[in-house]
Amino acid sequence: MITLHIENTIADYDAWKAAFDRYDRARRDHHVLAYRISRPVDDPARVLIDLDFDTRDDAAAFVQILEKIWQTPLSAAVSSAHTAPELRTVTEQQLVATEV
Repeated sequence: MITLHIENTIADYDAWKAAFDRYDRARRDHHVLAYRISRPVDDPARVLIDLDFDTRDDAAAFVQILEKIWQTPLSAAVSSAHTAPELRTVTEQQLVATEV
């Protein structure tokens, strides 16, 4: 799996999340499998987003979509800064508790 990692600086999480949600269809249409949003507990103005893709090509192509989104007035209204998107390979394993 390939993850596209992005970090944003925001002022208002609820406004940012509402704007983020408006692009659900774009994510689906461009092969995003899943996403995770996290924020450091000591810095709620930072939002970290991981978008999961099956292939590196799909993830790399989505960077162009992000650049267009970031140029919209909606994005400018809710984010003050973005880091350059970073492609990461991901290995994930769910741990299941076992009875002793």
